Amino acid sequence: DVVSVHAPLNDYTAGLLDYEKIRLMKRTSLLINTSRGGIIREADLVRALDEGCLAGVGLDVFEREPVAADNPLLSVQNPEKLVLLPHIAWSSQEARTLLVDRIAENIQGFLREASTNTHA
Repeated sequence: DVVSVHAPLNDYTAGLLDYEKIRLMKRTSLLINTSRGGIIREADLVRALDEGCLAGVGLDVFEREPVAADNPLLSVQNPEKLVLLPHIAWSSQEARTLLVDRIAENIQGFLREASTNTHA
């Protein structure tokens, strides 16, 4: 089973996944967070990983960015169970194409509006 977190960071989600909740997952589970750091308590996650509560974890967001040298994630006992990425999960080719297209549309809309306002 896979739990993939897709939520904003707010008062309701900050620290949502702590040790008590993580250890309720199947030992064969994978946990992925590509939404916001702070939703998963990193020290609790490391404890759960070290105790074998999860099969693996993928993160591309962190409680504090950039990741400091003393971050508990960097001292996990089984690093092969942990994949850390620099917040790039959003950047598929399709997402980047859509982003550039929307930027171009916004610029064109601004130029049309500016042109209309100067000729009025």
